[in-house]
Amino acid sequence: MPTYHIAPSILSADFARLGEEVRNVVSAGADIIHFDVMDNHYVPNLTIGPLVCAAIRPHVQVPIDVHLMVKPVDRLIPDFAKAGANIISFHPEASEHIDRTLQLIRDNGCKAGLVFNPGTPLHFLEHVMDKIDLILIMSVNPGFGGQSFIPEALKKIAAVRKLIDESGRTVLLEVDGGIKIENIAAAARAGADTFVAGSAIFGATDYKTVIDAMRAELAGA
Repeated sequence: MPTYHIAPSILSADFARLGEEVRNVVSAGADIIHFDVMDNHYVPNLTIGPLVCAAIRPHVQVPIDVHLMVKPVDRLIPDFAKAGANIISFHPEASEHIDRTLQLIRDNGCKAGLVFNPGTPLHFLEHVMDKIDLILIMSVNPGFGGQSFIPEALKKIAAVRKLIDESGRTVLLEVDGGIKIENIAAAARAGADTFVAGSAIFGATDYKTVIDAMRAELAGA
């Protein structure tokens, strides 16, 4: 059975008490904190930067998974590495030189990820699998939380799972967008092992109940 990881997205947390929120969600069973960075350029929204990452870093021991929805991307990578990020992922459309950006992330001591929007082809993975530690499949179009899961993403997850297995490397396969108790098992059956959930967790009154229910679904997948 695969090792599954639940990664709550703080995009849906209460920003007025973010330290408390990340502590509570980790206590409730979260494995990773997912940190969405939007620049009002690559995506039509503006969120949080390295200072916020540095502020929450002392509150949790679990990895912080920074998803950069910004363009250009290279300038921010060292800042997030210094702020305590463990994983940094970016969109291929946001980099002029994908191989160089992946290496920059690794040179700064972080694991490197590549992110695919619903309409982004997977050919960007060719020739860079040796530098990738995480592949993130977006099951919504990036920019806003609370969107509905796009079922077509399941086919893309399955295709990426095949590529990872053929590579023989250990690469996390993450899915982000509209993940909830009702569909997490379908994403797992398609091949995902890491699940980003924002409003499904932070919108609930009891985080542990939701995370436990997600794990129960994964156990049955």
